[in-house]
Parts: sequence; C-alpha cells; structure tokens
Amino acid sequence: MIELIGTNAGKVWNALHEGGKMSLKALKKATKIKAEKDMYAAIGWLAKEGKLSFAEEEGEMMVSLTE
Repeated sequence: MIELIGTNAGKVWNALHEGGKMSLKALKKATKIKAEKDMYAAIGWLAKEGKLSFAEEEGEMMVSLTE
C-alpha cells in the first residue's frame, strides 16, 4: 500500500508540475487515479512533506505545488 501511495504521489506532483494549480477534480482526471481514497492519500503524503499549497476559489479546493 505504501508503494502505491508513493507512486500516486509522484503522479500528483508531475501533474501539478506540468499543469500548475488545479482543482481536485481536474487533478484526479490529470493523474488518472481511479479511486478518490488513493488520490487523497497521495495528496496527504505530499502535504505532509510540505510540497503542496491549498486555496479555496469560488467554493472549490485548488491544489498547487509549494513555491
């Protein structure tokens, strides 16, 4: 399971690196991670490492890489 989370964290990081800030819905589509729980675990991993920033825009959660 840890390996899957790490792999998905890499997909999330790459998608944000290439596409910039995006909504959780757009991030899920960009990474092609099927299960929401798997995407949220990957986001949690990166957030714990201080690699993500979060903002709410027009009622939607946006995620970007920390500068």
